[in-house]
Amino acid sequence: MRNDVNRQWLLSNRPQGMIKAENFRWVEAPLPSVEEGQVLVRNLWLSFDPTQRPWMSMDTYVPMVPLGEVMRAISVGQVVESHRQDYRPGELVQGAFGWQDYVSTDGSGLVPMRKLPSGVPPNLALSLFGITGPTAYFGVLDVGRVKPGEMFVVSGAAGATGSIAGQIAKIMGCKVVGIAGGRAKCEWLTNEVRFDSAIDYRAEDVEARLSVLCPEGIDVFFDNVGGPVLDAVLARLKLKARIVLCGAISRYNDPDPAPGPSNYLNLIIQRARMEGFIVLDYAERFSEAITELSNWLAEGKLKQKEDVAHGLENAPSTLIRLFTGQNFGKQLLKIADPPLPRVD
Repeated sequence: MRNDVNRQWLLSNRPQGMIKAENFRWVEAPLPSVEEGQVLVRNLWLSFDPTQRPWMSMDTYVPMVPLGEVMRAISVGQVVESHRQDYRPGELVQGAFGWQDYVSTDGSGLVPMRKLPSGVPPNLALSLFGITGPTAYFGVLDVGRVKPGEMFVVSGAAGATGSIAGQIAKIMGCKVVGIAGGRAKCEWLTNEVRFDSAIDYRAEDVEARLSVLCPEGIDVFFDNVGGPVLDAVLARLKLKARIVLCGAISRYNDPDPAPGPSNYLNLIIQRARMEGFIVLDYAERFSEAITELSNWLAEGKLKQKEDVAHGLENAPSTLIRLFTGQNFGKQLLKIADPPLPRVD
């Protein structure tokens, strides 16, 4: 690959329904110039997350990606040129650098640039120690407020956030049921990460299985999916139940707004709470989450699975994997190896 060209994927049009490769345009641009107070970063790894779909078509907690600009994504790269005293060439950094080989930045933005801790590999920085781990951590503990002995159900359970959320609930002493798509994913949940049970929504009746596995009802539901699964859980809430709204991936590609859940009145009957959250609200406490997640990982209490694609040219197809159920664990894409020796 040439070192004087910045390959980029630009958002060329707003998706109507399911994301398509045609929503993006591949260009080759000159390397960006580096001004005083900036660094030039060589992108190495990209994170793929369901929230990137709404970023393409609507204002959310951040403005939508403008047409004609580089597709937004969180990534890890290496500083190759620096006009800042606090960053040296060779250091690995994380930020919202987007679908491109190089970026010139002053470090500000959606995810302010920060250095990777010594020894932490890029893939782990984008998965368990990136957005994924803290999302699960604060969603389960702060929003879900789980207690030992409670019945905890999580949708998207074999995904990046869902799998960690369920494991944290197990660490806290809950009984955990995961909902995922496919036999292999469900077997991984019960055999490898030790969920108490798993429901294959592709092959099983989710409502019937929830009634069998949660005969006394559900205390906490960590929802990554929305749609009919959320409605099925609403019908089975226990008194003072909590629903953690982390995502609604089943709805992101709907061309028209879907009807709301029909069982929402059970929130009143059971005096339950349904609350959405954005992990960036907890940015000042990320170090707390990373410390606990690191300890649990070292103690063997946490396992994570990564699904790694390769090559910047495959970025659109890698994002689409999230919405077709192809990904298994945290979806990442490796662009390149570090061009310089790593500096910690």
